[in-house]
Amino acid sequence: MLANPGKLSRKIVGMLVVFFAVATAAIGLTLLISWQLEGVAAAINDAGSQRMRTYRMGHLMARGLESKAQEASVTKILGEEMGRFDKVMRDLQLGDPARPLSSPRNEDVQHQLHEVKVAWQGRVQPLVARYLAGGPAEREKALDRFDAELEPFVSSINELVLVMERSYTFDTNLLRTVQAALVLLAIFGTAVLIRFFVRLVIRPVGELHAGMQRMTSDDLTVRLPVATDDELGSLARGFNQMAEHLQHAYSTLEERVEAETRRLAQRNHELSILYSVTAFLSEPAPQEALCEGFLDRLTSALGADAGAVRLYQQASDSLYLVTGQGLSEEFIEREAEMNCADCLCGNVFQSGVPTAFATVSPPPGMKLRTCIREGFATATAFSILCDKQKLGVYNLYFRRPQALSEQQMHLLETLGHHLGVAIENQRLKSREKELAVSEERNLLAQELHDSIAQGLAFLNIQVQLLQDSLRKGKADEAMQTAGQLREGVQESYDDVRELLVHFRTRVHQSDLDTAINAALEKFEGQTGIKTAFERIGNGAPMVPTDEIQIMHIVQESLSNIRKHAGASHVRVVVKRSVGSISVAIEDDGRGFDPETDPNCLSDRHVGLKIMRERAHRVGGECRISSKPGQGACVTMILPKENRESA
Repeated sequence: MLANPGKLSRKIVGMLVVFFAVATAAIGLTLLISWQLEGVAAAINDAGSQRMRTYRMGHLMARGLESKAQEASVTKILGEEMGRFDKVMRDLQLGDPARPLSSPRNEDVQHQLHEVKVAWQGRVQPLVARYLAGGPAEREKALDRFDAELEPFVSSINELVLVMERSYTFDTNLLRTVQAALVLLAIFGTAVLIRFFVRLVIRPVGELHAGMQRMTSDDLTVRLPVATDDELGSLARGFNQMAEHLQHAYSTLEERVEAETRRLAQRNHELSILYSVTAFLSEPAPQEALCEGFLDRLTSALGADAGAVRLYQQASDSLYLVTGQGLSEEFIEREAEMNCADCLCGNVFQSGVPTAFATVSPPPGMKLRTCIREGFATATAFSILCDKQKLGVYNLYFRRPQALSEQQMHLLETLGHHLGVAIENQRLKSREKELAVSEERNLLAQELHDSIAQGLAFLNIQVQLLQDSLRKGKADEAMQTAGQLREGVQESYDDVRELLVHFRTRVHQSDLDTAINAALEKFEGQTGIKTAFERIGNGAPMVPTDEIQIMHIVQESLSNIRKHAGASHVRVVVKRSVGSISVAIEDDGRGFDPETDPNCLSDRHVGLKIMRERAHRVGGECRISSKPGQGACVTMILPKENRESA
């Protein structure tokens, strides 16, 4: 920051203003003198012409007396000359800017002009007037008097011309003197300005430039002299401060580079730990394996001597030791289960604040007897979290005093969050598998109830009838009942085989069309019902879970056709587009009324309900259309938006 902002500019502006004022005054003086000289030459010329005009008037007066014939013309010309003389006298006194002709500005010129005017008007002009007005005798007297006054009058005119010439000469010499002074002033002023700028601007800028050149040559000891207290002086001080700062920075550069290298190495080490642990946690593994791998990587990366992972059990409100490394059997036995309000781990679990301290000086109210007996000098604890849900605590132990930096504490806290996410994901996957198995078992139970359970109930009744017929000795009825039993057993056997086919259903390589074709060929071979498959359009492959549900719907529809439709032809149409896929299973059987048929309305017939549930599971819709005697059509529609959300 400048100490005296504007001081140099004030000096420069002040010097230029003074120079401008002096130059303006000198130029104004020359203009004034030249203005005084304006028209002086014309005035001198007119004043000199008055002598010739006076002699001419005397000559005309003499010629008029000599020749009577020329008297008239001489009188006219003499009057004109007298008028011109008066006009010139007025011009000399008043001036004429149009010519230009200047009026007298000098007192001597004004005085002499007044003398000539008085002599003309008092002595000479009356004689000429008497000559023009009188007779011959009067004219002769007037001429004699005119001749007597002629020389004194002309002498006064000569004196006027001399006075005017002296005044003109003085003004001309004065103008030349002023012009010469102006030239000297310009030379002197230029020299003063050059010296001024050299001392105040050029020399400091040159010193600054030389200092910059030395600095670019790695000479950081350069310093500039501070000779003034203006802007350039402040600039020199700033340059010196910058040079001093650079010299100090350069002298400590190696230390700072070394410190920055250590910091970057530490950051790289932390990033490698973070990458290694997160890459491991992203792989599917059991919960215990996740915790063991997590501890193994942290203890080896940070040089910890031992570690432990404890997970929270809500039922007992306790922390259970899931896995540990570098811990004795006694330590594991003592801390296998810990109350959430006990010791270091319980406090960290409740507060969520990570901690690390020496075991010999724990926080007030906290006892670390187990850690001390184990020989650990430093104990740490970090929360295991997932979406702010507390899942547990993990520990790192050091047998030597270990000071963890703020970055390391933040890294370990972040890794605890990653471990929590991995554990929660593993739990969610387990729950998802259990839920999927449960739902599939529910559907299988419904299918068993709809087929085998009803068949076995029918066989139970037939066995009772057979026993009753045998007891009564009715052989014909017994044989008839035995035939019905055989048919029932065969039907149950077919149902079991069909269910086994359902259980083993797989769609390999996401090829739904091939799987449907295979199912239709098997159906035709078992029932003798003609089948046909048609594919319309193209689309992106589906996810395997969606294709499996579609296959179950197709198989359930074929099972219903075999049991109830009495059809001779079955046709499956798969329509694909960019936005959706639909599968239609059509038959030409006896059909039914979906609104009134008891098989559709009864809770015992759950086949159609199962198909709708399977379609709903993958975000689709299952529609059933049929009329008595006109066959039936089961259509499963899966729009693009439902496919994405499913």
